[in-house]
Amino acid sequence: VKGAGSDRVEKFFWSTESAVLFPEFVSRVVRQGMEEESILPDITATVTNFDGMDYRSIASVPTDDDKELKRVEEGAGIPTTSIRTQENLVKLHKRGRMLVASYEAIRRQRLDAFSAVLRAVGVRLANALLGQSILSMKDNNGSSIDTAAEGVLTYADLTKLYGEFSDFDMTTVLASPAAAAKIMGMEQMQDMASAQPSTILLPFGAQLRKCAGMSSEYLIGLDKRFALEMITTDDLLLETDKLIDSQLDVITVSIRVAFRVMLNEAVHVLSL
Repeated sequence: VKGAGSDRVEKFFWSTESAVLFPEFVSRVVRQGMEEESILPDITATVTNFDGMDYRSIASVPTDDDKELKRVEEGAGIPTTSIRTQENLVKLHKRGRMLVASYEAIRRQRLDAFSAVLRAVGVRLANALLGQSILSMKDNNGSSIDTAAEGVLTYADLTKLYGEFSDFDMTTVLASPAAAAKIMGMEQMQDMASAQPSTILLPFGAQLRKCAGMSSEYLIGLDKRFALEMITTDDLLLETDKLIDSQLDVITVSIRVAFRVMLNEAVHVLSL
């Protein structure tokens, strides 16, 4: 805005944003950081919105007959697969962050710089949720196998993990930064890394995803189409307050989330 009244217009913009638009702006940018800068949406098969504290999920009750489609003779009964609610409740846990912004940080800084800080908050919040989902998959998997040599990760171990998938396919491998670096250093990965600079694919097609905060003691292979369900409230909970005496805007951003593995056969763990 140019002209003699530009200062008054700018002051009006900032006061209006702080009073009305600022909470919505914060929510939108934090959500952007969670969705665009995190791998969590890419590995989640489905998202269930649930308004409550405890969630009772559904699951199929697998039998040996479920693994084959049997021939049905004329007049004979058709085999069934039972889908029922689970006995155990899934508890939704709250995770959040309090943002305390001074008047100077808001009034004197450009919106794009402030947006970058808020997106970083969204990334950290999403990484915390990612860690929660990883623990859920580690504790509820189809199988857990060990590397041939303790503490040593080889390409043969990765193919062994790939071989654990029968009805499903290993579309994704989750690894800590250290474990991902070991995989990238393998001879078999040299051509793959140069051919796909933005997407790291293993030679058998699975995508390698680096997870900050994940333990280096194991890898997780999953079929992202069937493995993980995210149960959450409708949206980010945003609460605001203003401390007039110190000219601070206080905003809390929180979300209540739980994860469950839908099909154990779609998740397998490789322990190092």
